[in-house]
Amino acid sequence: MKPIFLRFSLAIAACLGAHGALAGEVQVAVAANFTAPMQAIAKDFEQDTGHRLVAAYGATGQFYAQIKNGAPFEVFLAADDSTPAKLEAEHESVPGSRFTYAIGSLALWSPKAGYVDAEGEVLKQGGFQHLAIANPKAAPYGLAATQVLDRLGLTQALAGKIVEGQNISQAYQFVASGNAELGFVALSQVYKDGKVSSGSAWRVPDNLYQPIRQDALILNKGKDNAAAKALVEYLKGPKAAALIRAYGYTL
Repeated sequence: MKPIFLRFSLAIAACLGAHGALAGEVQVAVAANFTAPMQAIAKDFEQDTGHRLVAAYGATGQFYAQIKNGAPFEVFLAADDSTPAKLEAEHESVPGSRFTYAIGSLALWSPKAGYVDAEGEVLKQGGFQHLAIANPKAAPYGLAATQVLDRLGLTQALAGKIVEGQNISQAYQFVASGNAELGFVALSQVYKDGKVSSGSAWRVPDNLYQPIRQDALILNKGKDNAAAKALVEYLKGPKAAALIRAYGYTL
């Protein structure tokens, strides 16, 4: 019979072997539109790798400012590709780590069933008091919303009805709470497993706004963190891809 301490050591070794190494922790800045899929991915990532993921959710522009001011983030999942490219050019990231983890879609949404029609004609009718969008200067989905209004020739007509959230999560909350009758949100916020999860929505055609390519990268603070590298590889894998698609993104 093996001594107790030996059996204990073997048990620890077996556990470590299952995860490949001692569990670590990774600090991640995540674009607000990716909150729901990231929360789902985080659970699987922690279970499959043993690493712990600590995420903060917010506007891409605000995260950029925080990273430049020394925030402790090790991996950044942005809502665009230009911000990560800028950080890369400014030598704030690990060379070669940037990649597109998802391509986002924009939706016009209301929590009321039947309020938003399948063609978005409700925008032209204008029978509403408030239209919520994210801050176009800080949030790529807000910028996309302004591009849609411009393409439809509605920018001036609806200017007095627009209410801006700091990020896409706040824009969604304006609509969900009834402070705005409808709003431009990330499709992922109202979509799951092939259908709109509540209310009514118009999936805005891709040709009405510039592609929302969402890039991720390892920041300098995560250069020597095995958990940061593990997360990036996990995001490229089939399990994460299935979850990303389930929320209406493409790859």
